[in-house]
Amino acid sequence: MKPKLKEREARYVMQTYRRAEVQFVRGEGATLFDEDGREYLDLLSGISVTSLGHCAPELTEAIRAQAVELLHVSNLFYTEPMVDLAERLSTRSIGGPVFFCNSGTEANECAIKVARKHAHGRGIDSPRILVFEGDFHGRSYGALSATPGLARSEALGPMLPGFEPVAFDDPAALEAAFGDDVAAIFMETIQGEGGVYPVSEETLLTARRLCDEHGALLMFDEVQTGVGRTGSLWSYEQTAVRPDVLTTAKALGGGVAIGACINSGQTGQVLEPGDHGSTFAGGPLAAGVALAVLDRVDTPDTLRRVRELGSTLHDSLLALDGVAEVRSRGLMIGVGLEDGIVASEASAALLEAGFVVNAPRPDTLRLLPPFTLTDNQADRAISAISEVLGARIPSAADPITGGDPA
Repeated sequence: MKPKLKEREARYVMQTYRRAEVQFVRGEGATLFDEDGREYLDLLSGISVTSLGHCAPELTEAIRAQAVELLHVSNLFYTEPMVDLAERLSTRSIGGPVFFCNSGTEANECAIKVARKHAHGRGIDSPRILVFEGDFHGRSYGALSATPGLARSEALGPMLPGFEPVAFDDPAALEAAFGDDVAAIFMETIQGEGGVYPVSEETLLTARRLCDEHGALLMFDEVQTGVGRTGSLWSYEQTAVRPDVLTTAKALGGGVAIGACINSGQTGQVLEPGDHGSTFAGGPLAAGVALAVLDRVDTPDTLRRVRELGSTLHDSLLALDGVAEVRSRGLMIGVGLEDGIVASEASAALLEAGFVVNAPRPDTLRLLPPFTLTDNQADRAISAISEVLGARIPSAADPITGGDPA
């Protein structure tokens, strides 16, 4: 990596990230290239964004075609790509109107607004939104307040009131916390940043029942799980439960920034003109690319490939020395490591070997590979992870200690 680039980044970019010392300059499929031409197998997809690989031809063509026609006119006017995408998302999910935005955080902000206004319409003066410990919903103040682990930061307080954390995946705790003043239950169907932990069917059914009994909304954050990542277009489709509000982003644009808050029939008319807005949301470029993404992802062949490759990777990873458990759904994979193996060290060693993963927890590696990963590339990844973990299995004479940096 060029030393001057690191110096300039430190001088001119706010230091809100700890970056690995690699400069990527090009991508093709599942492969990234640094400035020296060295290849890296990307098993993270930009944190579940580039699910069709880097510079997928159909996406670059969609960008080119729209860029020479129209980039932006504002939401004061109609554009066909926006309406086409809204129709596609609505009919392929929970059936109501869509609000477009630019990120998962913004999609979740919209969901929070919907929940609060819906509750006020039911006569609730101080609505509560129940959220799960370990969930991650974003970093704007509404989404941050809904993220219990980050909402406890005194340095960033005070947080937005009205969010109540409950124990993760605990139906009894959810029932005990419920009441007539609850506006919504807001949850990730599978915790992503928390380490890839799926919510059980029992908890989902309890949440749906409680919301139905009290008139509250069930809202699913599918920012990371959606758009095919779990082997169905939405992860909730693999359960018996449908939400009232669904948020998505990340893979929806394949690398172009776009998010959406999808509503059911009962929530779609809650927000009215003036209640919410976004300058760039649903612009023709982002909407056109998202339609190209859905054309490729939302097919039986692609979703079947995600499930089959995910199953193969799950079983192969579980058989490795140093792996305690594998938590997965499709190509959303959390690799729980045996005691003494530090995930951040393993992640760094894999990057040095030319494989991109990350460590959301001290004991977990997270893999979110592109759907275009080949069998040969998957075999290479398993071999590399096996080698790295094998080198880090502690012995009685040489224990390994440590953890993720604070």
